[in-house]
Amino acid sequence: MSLITIVCALCVVFQKNPIYSAVFLIQTMVSLAVLYVLLHAEFVAAVQVMVYAGAIMVIFVFVIMLLNLNKDEVESSRDKLPMQKKPAIMLGSVLIVMIGIIMTRTIFKVKAGEYSPEVVDQIGNTQLIGKMLFTKYVLPFEIASIILFAAIVGAIVLAKKQIIKDEDL
Repeated sequence: MSLITIVCALCVVFQKNPIYSAVFLIQTMVSLAVLYVLLHAEFVAAVQVMVYAGAIMVIFVFVIMLLNLNKDEVESSRDKLPMQKKPAIMLGSVLIVMIGIIMTRTIFKVKAGEYSPEVVDQIGNTQLIGKMLFTKYVLPFEIASIILFAAIVGAIVLAKKQIIKDEDL
């Protein structure tokens, strides 16, 4: 299942058509939900399917439709930024190396967590997630929601400019 998830995630990045990327992203989210079920985190799997594969992907497809990129615009936009490929590849490589370093450091320094499987079974998976989201992780949760909101507003502003240009012609 993890191989399917990785392949679908790579297809999201390397697809040229944004709609196909969105479809592969949905498959990635569903595959992640299956992995959560296999890890006995049924509530997280249900939230993954309902929120990410459902609601967020509908918003993504809506934004893609608002931007209304046709093939000519996509082809012409690639030629506008020829100097960005090399820095992007270099920064991406640095990011992958940094993630690898952080992953190896955290994997070899694993400590027993505060919540063992027995504690999670006693409290309940859903109640524990709710408690953590609204106490310990409330700031990252709110920051993520603000970033998503800003992205949606930015996409609407971009689409609105395109509509105004089309009406002027």
